[in-house]
Amino acid sequence: MADSQINPTAAALLGLLHEGPMTGGQLMAAAERRLAPYWSMTRSQVYRELPALADLGYVRLGKPGPRSSQPYAITAAGKRAFSRWLTEAPGRDAVRNPIALRVAFGEQHSGNQLTNLYSGASDYHSEALSHAREQVKEAKKAGDGYGAAALEFAVAYHKAALNWLKAVPAG
Repeated sequence: MADSQINPTAAALLGLLHEGPMTGGQLMAAAERRLAPYWSMTRSQVYRELPALADLGYVRLGKPGPRSSQPYAITAAGKRAFSRWLTEAPGRDAVRNPIALRVAFGEQHSGNQLTNLYSGASDYHSEALSHAREQVKEAKKAGDGYGAAALEFAVAYHKAALNWLKAVPAG
């Protein structure tokens, strides 16, 4: 099958636009609500991808709204590109954990740096775990089994990170 010509961020935007037309800000909010526990997107990525998707004919621009906000709607070609993307091999995970990177250089830390690093990471993962669990409950309540399954990945990730933090060498 032909390559979809879209990257994962563009595909995520097309997937979100299946819900209906949205502005860049609305897409950011939808991505934060639905994808953030396991997929990060920045505002700059969203605003870089939308014109590229329009150039490919995968989205069309609607009438400007308040404060010149520009709604985008997925086109039939965009739906076909998204469907092709779904059939492509997903590729490998790109693990980039800033805490693990710093732990790798633990001998170069001074004073309480590692203790503070671990404490901050534990706080972050505990909060993120709680948030992801709430999102799983909301998705299940809404009857979104696939969304709940994707969010369970975030739950498992944060649990694993917390368990790992308990086992790292002390500062």
